[in-house]
Amino acid sequence: MIGALRAILLAGAAATVTGIGARAEVTYEILRFDQLDGWEKDDHAAALRTFLVTCPDLDAPDWQTICALAQQIEPDAARQFFELFFRPVLVRDGAETLFTGYYEPELNGSRTRTERFRYPLYRMPPEARKSNPWLSRRQIVESGVLEGRGLEIAWVDDPVELFFLQIQGSGRIRLEDGTTIRVGYGGSNGHPYRSIGVEMVRRGIYKPHQVSAQVIRNWVRRNPEAGRELLLFNPGFVFFRVIREIGEGEGPLGAMNQPLTPLRSIAVDPEFVPLGAPVWIEKDGAGRMHRLMVAQDTGSAIRGAQRADIFFGTGDAAGQAAGQLRDGGRMAVLLPIQRAWAMIPEDLQ
Repeated sequence: MIGALRAILLAGAAATVTGIGARAEVTYEILRFDQLDGWEKDDHAAALRTFLVTCPDLDAPDWQTICALAQQIEPDAARQFFELFFRPVLVRDGAETLFTGYYEPELNGSRTRTERFRYPLYRMPPEARKSNPWLSRRQIVESGVLEGRGLEIAWVDDPVELFFLQIQGSGRIRLEDGTTIRVGYGGSNGHPYRSIGVEMVRRGIYKPHQVSAQVIRNWVRRNPEAGRELLLFNPGFVFFRVIREIGEGEGPLGAMNQPLTPLRSIAVDPEFVPLGAPVWIEKDGAGRMHRLMVAQDTGSAIRGAQRADIFFGTGDAAGQAAGQLRDGGRMAVLLPIQRAWAMIPEDLQ
C-alpha cells in the first residue's frame, strides 16, 4: 500500500475541478507537497501530536485507519507519515483568504463579591430562554434584573475584560483561593452583536486601521463614563456556564470537545474543511506563519473555504497577538489520498 501511495506522490500530478457550492462556485485543486511554501521546514512532529488529540473521534473508515497508523508513528517520521497518507487540497469559493486569531481570556476573580471583585458573570435566567430576544444589554445592566437571584458564577475585577470575555464566549477565571475555573458559552439575550470598534470609527474617535481590541480597552479605561456608554452600544449579552476546574497548561475545548493547542489548532468552516483534518496554512503579513495546523474548532464568524481563526493560547499576551492578526495568504486541507482524488473527475486525473 505504501509503495502505491509513494508512486502517486512522486507522480506529482495536479488537477482542478469546479463544482457549485451552497454559496458560490467552489474549486478543488490537488497540490504536491513541494508546492507548499516552507513545508520541509515545519515541525511535523508537533503537528502530529495535535492531530492525535482529535483523530480518534473521526468516524469515517479512512480516517480511522490513518489515525490508527498515526498512533504508531515515531516523531522523526511525522513528515513522511503526512506525505504518504495525505494529499493537499486547495479549496476555493471565490472569496479572499483571511486569517484572524483568537484566544482564551484569563480574568482574576472570586467566588464571592468583594470590594475589588464586583462585576458578575451570570448564568442564563429561565425567562431569557423563553424569550428571543430578551432584554438588551443596557436594560440588563441598568435594571438590576439579574441581581440577588443566585445566578452569579463568579465576580471579576475588570468590567472591560468581562465585556471581551463575553465576545470570546469562553475563558478562565483565576480565583483568589488559587483554583481556576473554566467558563463557556451558556446562552445569550438574543440581540445581535454590534461592533464597538466600528462605532468608534463612525463617531470619529479612530480611523479604521487604528482600531484593535487593545486600543478599545485603553480608550474605555481612559474615559470611564463615555467608555461605559460605548460598551452599552452593543445590545448583545452573553451568559456563561461552568465547564470545570482545570489544571495548569490545559487548553480550552474546541468544537470536537478536545483541548486546543496554541498555534497548532484552528477554527474553520466545516462546510469546506472537515473537523479533525490537518490544514497547511501560509499566512502572509507581519509574523509570517507557514505551518501545519489541525482543524479542531469552529466559529460563527468563520465562514468560507479560505477562512481560518488561529488559536493563540490563554491570557493577555495571547490576546494581544490574536487581536492584531488580520492577514491574507493561502490554506490547503490535507485529506486521505483516495478521498482527495475522489473529488477530481477521471478525465482530469
